[in-house]
Amino acid sequence: MALHIGIDLGTSAIKAVLIEDLSRILAVATEPIAVSRPEIGYSEQDADLWVACVLACLDRLAAEAPKEMAAVRGIGLSGQMLAALILDADLRPLRPAILWNDQRALAECAELLAAVPDIGLRTNGTPDPGITAPKLIWLRRHEPALMDRARMLMLTKDYVRLALTGDVATEPSDAGGTQLLDVASGQWDPQLCAAAGWDPRHLPPVVDSWAEAGRLRPDLLARWGMAGPVSVAAGAGDNMGSTLGAGATRPGDAVLTIGTSGVACIVDAAFHPGPRRAILTSAHVVPQVFLSMGVVMSATASLDWVSRMTGSSVADLDGQATAWIDAEGPRAAPVFLPCLTGIRTPLNRPDMQGCITGLHPGVTPAMLAYATMEGVAFQFADCVAAQQEVGTPSERITAVGGGTRSQIWLRLLATVLDRPVSLIGGADTAGPRGAARLAAVAAGAPMSALHEPVAVTRVILPDPDLAAAIAPRRTAMTALTMG
Repeated sequence: MALHIGIDLGTSAIKAVLIEDLSRILAVATEPIAVSRPEIGYSEQDADLWVACVLACLDRLAAEAPKEMAAVRGIGLSGQMLAALILDADLRPLRPAILWNDQRALAECAELLAAVPDIGLRTNGTPDPGITAPKLIWLRRHEPALMDRARMLMLTKDYVRLALTGDVATEPSDAGGTQLLDVASGQWDPQLCAAAGWDPRHLPPVVDSWAEAGRLRPDLLARWGMAGPVSVAAGAGDNMGSTLGAGATRPGDAVLTIGTSGVACIVDAAFHPGPRRAILTSAHVVPQVFLSMGVVMSATASLDWVSRMTGSSVADLDGQATAWIDAEGPRAAPVFLPCLTGIRTPLNRPDMQGCITGLHPGVTPAMLAYATMEGVAFQFADCVAAQQEVGTPSERITAVGGGTRSQIWLRLLATVLDRPVSLIGGADTAGPRGAARLAAVAAGAPMSALHEPVAVTRVILPDPDLAAAIAPRRTAMTALTMG
């Protein structure tokens, strides 16, 4: 019996799972985490809250399954990408982390692109306010005294691993989101660092995602009753962790993550950058392949917004939307372009705002919820089409994330993509399960553990009647997008 822990550091919640033999989940613990928005367009988090939530999750796992926790041999982490967390010489945060959906560094993107015109062909994509490097330029301009004290750049899961082990490291999948890394080689690039105004000496060493990047501290072994030693893997960016956890390791495998943001992840045998279509491309967490990512900036975040506006829970909205669409069809619903925090793929328009058209006195919360899910599905289809344009076709599609709880959302995705969409057991734990696979290899399991198949529990087929009904609505949303 092999026992490992996978931890996924999401934007709105942190989840830890205790897994036996890479397949059977024995216990799950989740902790919500707040996002701070001190100004319009800003998005920040206190990095020490990440650590506190992880410790709380592991405390709960130890309380629920003490015997199994004692036998754990590896911990893996996946985490929200693109953050800018600046540490001082004592490896303490100098300010809250600036997150992936922060929009303040728009002007700095143009500056970075002018300094390195081919940056989109060397890094994970074209400069975007959400990516780390433009944030560093913004910080140097607006918080120079703080930046004078900066001695380390850290990413989300790497800071938590530092707290667990005392060791500093990163790995290519997450580091690729900084725009300081040459993605094809997996090495920090001095020219890119210079363009962002960052000293490359203040970057962590890059190791393989499945490598041991430290061992759990003795005091934490004692806290959770672990026999030890416990290897802590270098880990993964959240999209790569979810893709691995869904069993997508071969070229052509695609995973649609329906979370706070939405990401269409396609495994590719070659590095196919797509900066003109705002596609992000980084190393995957299995050897010799890359991951192409088309990003929908507001997925479940858009449905959460409708929930706040209507006073109905997301679960109630989903049920109402499903009953309404089955009874009446989508014709009377408004059309919603749900880009509440801009559009990344395929337009790279971080300044773009959401838009609803077709409002009338008969619009209900169910119609708004349906229009939101439909709009997100259309945006996913735009991402996949853009990825195919640059040479990254998808052959097998799996959906994961919290949005997979919605049956109408899954029907919409299969229909707009005109492809079957597979579901796996525990789709909402794909991230931590992927992290646990990396933990297993770090603790001594063979590399084949990364390629273990994941059982498909259900396949959703395209709905021809729904396709005919929504075709004019997609045309209307395209007009909103381009207008």
